[in-house]
Amino acid sequence: MSNLPDEAFRDTIGTIDEGGKRKFIFPKKPSGKFYDYRKIVSYVLLAILFINPFIKVNGNQFMMFNVLERRFNIFGFPFWPQDFYLFVISMLIGVVFVLLFTVVFGRIFCGWICPQTIFLELVFRRIEYWIDGDRGAQSRLARQEWNAEKIRKRLLKWTIFFVISFLIANVFLAYLVGSDKLFLMIEQGPIEQASNFIALLIFTGVFYFVFVWFREQVCIIACPYGRLQGVLLDNKSINVAYDFVRGEKEEGRAKFKKNEDRALTGKGDCIDCLQCVHVCPMGIDIRNGTQLECTNCTACIDECDHIMESVGLPKGLIRYASEDEIAKKEPFKFTTRMKGYTAVLFILLSIFVGMLFLRTDVQAVVLRLPGQLFQHNGDKISNVYTYKIVNKTMKDYNDIHFELIDQKGEIKNVGKRHFKVAKEGISQGTLFIEIKEVLLESDKTKVKIGVYNGSELIETTTTNFLGPRSFN
Repeated sequence: MSNLPDEAFRDTIGTIDEGGKRKFIFPKKPSGKFYDYRKIVSYVLLAILFINPFIKVNGNQFMMFNVLERRFNIFGFPFWPQDFYLFVISMLIGVVFVLLFTVVFGRIFCGWICPQTIFLELVFRRIEYWIDGDRGAQSRLARQEWNAEKIRKRLLKWTIFFVISFLIANVFLAYLVGSDKLFLMIEQGPIEQASNFIALLIFTGVFYFVFVWFREQVCIIACPYGRLQGVLLDNKSINVAYDFVRGEKEEGRAKFKKNEDRALTGKGDCIDCLQCVHVCPMGIDIRNGTQLECTNCTACIDECDHIMESVGLPKGLIRYASEDEIAKKEPFKFTTRMKGYTAVLFILLSIFVGMLFLRTDVQAVVLRLPGQLFQHNGDKISNVYTYKIVNKTMKDYNDIHFELIDQKGEIKNVGKRHFKVAKEGISQGTLFIEIKEVLLESDKTKVKIGVYNGSELIETTTTNFLGPRSFN
């Protein structure tokens, strides 16, 4: 093929001009089948995003990621620092899933699911189209002198953007500290909740900066996933791709001429209208192949299909396809690499499910007091221990006590024998275990301790009991 895309485009990116300065992009307002689908998906995801932190399941916030207190709620299940291994495995599952998804479908996550893309393209830019107009109007307004019209439009747009950024920051804070603390801040005011209010202002400023100025630079500069795609994609990955075989043919691209039979002239189906470039929110030319800026947003597919339909040529010049499908006409195949990621994902999911079943609502740890030897108490041997009980549930346990299991002896709690552990609370203390010396089989005996709430056994734990080396 003599008319393959020119590789010179790889020397620059669409958001930087020849002088190395930031070049702001004014994309054409997209429309079409895929854009309508994306709007539906985006608004459903936005609804989920905004509702999630305010839903409670059995008293637990549906989704919460309180990093400072190391408390996480996922689908209503609370995860404490003691459950951190579960959180790590769940993150690994997420990473492997994204890797597999990227190898198969390219950056479809970026274009359809990523919150950055959804907010920028389906919220902020739609407001921008409403206030500033389409591509040409936005470009003219940017060059326009600061007259009454420009000041009015800029103030209106920036005010709306700030309000939306403030709302997003509130939701983000609800995920981090919990919706209860967010409502408490609203009730008590910013002075009583100064730390949370300062965090809210910082988040508002960050979101405002991102969506007003930084924009697509997040995908190009800040997002690690965008860089990761460079080592994950191959010729078999499905991407938003330009069919250069059909678009270039023998004579390459050429402007459209009415009543011309392009099949006879050898010209490619690409009429070089540049509409795919004008509509791209990243400012790239998809005809130059897969590029690091491309988020697979499908705007170029809709625009190209519209142009092809208007000039009487088949749709699909730009479409979801792999490079091998375009160049070699090979159908999609589930490769060995894809099978490997799938196997790893299945193994991690199996481990995670197994650990979830083994996870308990109450965790108890009983440890011998360091540096303390056993004591003789008549015919009994006594050891001193510290205990820690973590209640991971949203209900109080009002009648907690300890009993030995499979071992005759007595547990004496320092303080009250029966005590309370509040919901999502921790109880710590000291206890003594006494066992008759004749019942000890060695100098170190493993004992099993049951944690009871009334007559209900809610957790078991084990510890070592020390005794003398000689036995009667």
